[in-house]
This record gives sequence, structure tokens and C-alpha cells, in this order.
Amino acid sequence: MSITITPTHPDFVAEISAIDLAQPLRPEDRDAIEAAINRYAVVVFRDQRLTDEQQIDFARHFGPIHSSAQRARHQSIKHRLTSDEIADISNLDGDGKVMDQTARRRLDWLANRLWHTDASFRAVPGALSLLYAHVVPDEGGETEFADMRAAYDALPEAKKKEIEGLVAEHSIWHSRSQLDVRTYSPEELASLPPVPQRVVRTHPGSHRKTLYIASHASHIIGMPVPDGRLLLLDLIEHATQPQFVHAHRWRAGDLVVWDNRCTMHRARPFDTGKVRDLRRVTTRDVASTLEQAA
Repeated sequence: MSITITPTHPDFVAEISAIDLAQPLRPEDRDAIEAAINRYAVVVFRDQRLTDEQQIDFARHFGPIHSSAQRARHQSIKHRLTSDEIADISNLDGDGKVMDQTARRRLDWLANRLWHTDASFRAVPGALSLLYAHVVPDEGGETEFADMRAAYDALPEAKKKEIEGLVAEHSIWHSRSQLDVRTYSPEELASLPPVPQRVVRTHPGSHRKTLYIASHASHIIGMPVPDGRLLLLDLIEHATQPQFVHAHRWRAGDLVVWDNRCTMHRARPFDTGKVRDLRRVTTRDVASTLEQAA
């Protein structure tokens, strides 16, 4: 194996070095990277030089790719990136200029500051996300990650029994509505209907139990909505205690890969007058969480 894996924490976040991801990926390195993701959930590659196509090609080694939900949500605006397989996680408009404070996509993008899990609002949710930094501001704009396996392990046994078998409804429109920034058309709402997902699932790579919640989770099916939402808020508060959270401070050339099946993440504030250009590819899980091991 040619790569070097340096853990940030014994079980959560590692840096992988001695590899150029723009070059063809050797099978043994691909397997070692997947094993590192299964163990650490978040892995960081520094000093990469990737085109959008190279980023997409690397992601394909780990599964089929979700088309960007941005296209479904913003069909009427000009998009800066041409591929449906890559999401524009930037503050730039379709012409490459810093977005106005009232721009429609900026208001929608602000919800990335909520704790969330990519594509949990799809019937077949997201598996891995691969976010690559082209340009980052000098300060601010970190991404925080929460270890949902460790958070589950730390729950009291009574709470584990209480939430076992529960199913939450996930919707991207629920997370966006929490900021109350705009309304959506019936066509937009129909493009991404709500879906059910388990609150507790077994992570397929590590076989550990993990929470699967975050801001797209609207309510618990079969429970009064206020009670279910309070339960979800309590679980998010528990899972985002400092001992479960790692903040990644971006440098241009960073590629960060995280496993949505056992993490939450959120963006942190930065001076939005400065350019922040990151691009994300997300792979598909194998099925709905309801069709996988609880």
C-alpha cells in the first residue's frame, strides 16, 4: 500500500497522504481508502489538483453518483457548473460572481449551516460525499462533522430502547423552512417528496449502530409531531456535544470525504463578500434505510 493514513482521533477523522487523486487509482489504494472511511467516517486529502471530471471519476470508485438536487430546486436559474453530478457549494452565481445577499440560491444555501446529512431526503439516500476546495477565504467557512456512531454509543440504554425501530420523515423542504427565507412552488415541492428513514441504523462498513437524523428529519412517523420534533432536537443536541465534533479548516486543494450514513455536518459562517468555491459529489446508498439492517 502506497498511501499513509494519519488518524486525527482513534475512531473519527483521518488524513490520507502520499497519493495524487488526479492519477488512476490503484485497486489496493482504493480498498485502503474505503477501509479508512469505514473506520474514521471522515478522511482528508491535502494538496490535490482536481478538475470536476477527475473529482467525479474518483467518486465513481465508491458507488453510483446522485444527480445534484440543486437542479431540481433551481431549474429556472443559470448554473455555473455544467455537470449534473457535481453540486456547486459556493457563493458564486451562474456568471462566477459573488452572489447578492438576496439571491435565491444563496438563501437556499444558507441551510447548509444547519446540522444535516446529504441526501437523506431521497428515497435512496446519500452514502459518501466528496467536497473539493478550489478557493477558500482566509478565515471562517469551516465544516464541522459529528460522529453519529459515538453519539449512539453514548446514549443511555433506556434511550436506545426508546428510539429503536422509530422512523422519521425526511424532507429538504423541512430543513429549508426552518430559516423561513422563501416559499416553494408546487412543482418544486413535488420534485423532492418526503421520504421515511430509520432513526437508528447499522452502518454497513463498520457494522456499528448509528443515529440517522439531522435537519431534514421533520418528525417521527406515528408520533405526535411536537413530541417527535422534540425527540429529534434532543438527539441532535446530544450528538453535537464537543466530544463528538471535529471542525475541518479548509485549505485550497483539500478533498474531504465523509460518510453520510454515520455523520452529520454543517458549514460555519464566513465573510460572504469573499469567494468560497467548493464542489461536491455524492454517491448513492444501496437502498432506503428501511430496506437495510436496523
